[in-house]
This record gives sequence, C-alpha cells and structure tokens, in this order.
Amino acid sequence: MTIEELPLTEVRSDGCGCGAHEGAEPMIDASAIPHRIRHAAVLGAAQSMNAGEAFIIRAPHLPRPLLVQIAQLPGEWTFEVLTDGPEYWDVRATRLAL
Repeated sequence: MTIEELPLTEVRSDGCGCGAHEGAEPMIDASAIPHRIRHAAVLGAAQSMNAGEAFIIRAPHLPRPLLVQIAQLPGEWTFEVLTDGPEYWDVRATRLAL
C-alpha cells in the first residue's frame, strides 16, 4: 500500500481519536526500548508534551543523564521520583511551560 492509498480519517482538535489521550499520564518503560534508541525515544516523547502535561519514565535505575537531557529541552520542567527502586524507578516528568 502506498501513502496515497492510505485511508484518511477525520482530523480532530483534541488528539488523533485513538483514545490514548484520555485518562492517566502515559508511561514509557525505558527498559522495553532498545538501548540504541532509548534516549531518543524518550526525548521525542518529552518534546511532544504541551505545557501542563506529564509522563512517567520507568527505568531499571534512576535515569539522571536522561533527566538532564529533558531539562535542556525548551520550556520549564520538573521531575518527581514516584518509585525509588530497587527493582525499578518511576519518575514523573512535567512540562510546566513551553
């Protein structure tokens, strides 16, 4: 199938219509992402956040280098450790402003 043959769906102003934009904060399990693309995948998710939105990063260790990279993205960010090991760490990343 070519791109021209793909069926088009209605464009919505509140997201794509898949329902994933509703409810709880999205969680990214970093350990499930191949190591070569892990930081890029999480940074891409962070860049997609609007002001006031948050997501949770789950990692097998406290992801300090990744959090530093997120903090260097445009806008103002806060981080809150929700689960502090030892099996995994959950960190909420919130974009306060663009």
